[in-house]
Amino acid sequence: MLKILIVEDHALVREALVRVLRALDTETRIYETASGDQALDVLKQERSFDLVLLDLALPGMDGFTSLKLLRQRHPDIPVVILSAFDDPPTINRVLSNGAAGFIPKSYSGDQLLNALSQVLSGQRFHPGNAVSVAQLDNETPVPSHRSNPSPMECGLTRRQGEVLALMSKGHSNREIAHQLGLSEGTVKLHAAAIFKSLGVTSRTQAIVIANRHGIKSVVR
Repeated sequence: MLKILIVEDHALVREALVRVLRALDTETRIYETASGDQALDVLKQERSFDLVLLDLALPGMDGFTSLKLLRQRHPDIPVVILSAFDDPPTINRVLSNGAAGFIPKSYSGDQLLNALSQVLSGQRFHPGNAVSVAQLDNETPVPSHRSNPSPMECGLTRRQGEVLALMSKGHSNREIAHQLGLSEGTVKLHAAAIFKSLGVTSRTQAIVIANRHGIKSVVR
């Protein structure tokens, strides 16, 4: 019998995952939480899990922080990231921080089960279309700013810094718009301005720059 913990804030997504995961083992026990904090509470009480399936875009403590704490406190439990934000820097970042695998939300149920079966058999799952961080580094310009600059030091407004911070956490334009009280069109305009200021041409490259140089921004 398998014990799996789902950490996902959208109820409909959790329900869909439960239906798919039942196919792994008819006796699978599935626990559901909507945040990283709740997941840690569950793991305090129920330690013998076979797998944690973790979303990145979580309320409160984000998925990256949740992953770090899960690996520190429960190193024997494999954590698999399930996210709609499946750009190569994000995939490589979570894998380098101890995730047992990364599964894009664009995967079908069969692809999800295949990936999880690999992880449960002791392998590490890495999407086949991801490229390495080293490849991206060679393609991404480096701004002439000091380490850990503020958004303003990179030519960004405070709002653009907030948008970039949420991008780096894996939020979609729609999610960013909702969190900041903006229209999706306004978020796209901010994104275009961010690309221009950082000297990049894509969201992926902007996130590489933000992560590599530690561009600091606080989302209110």
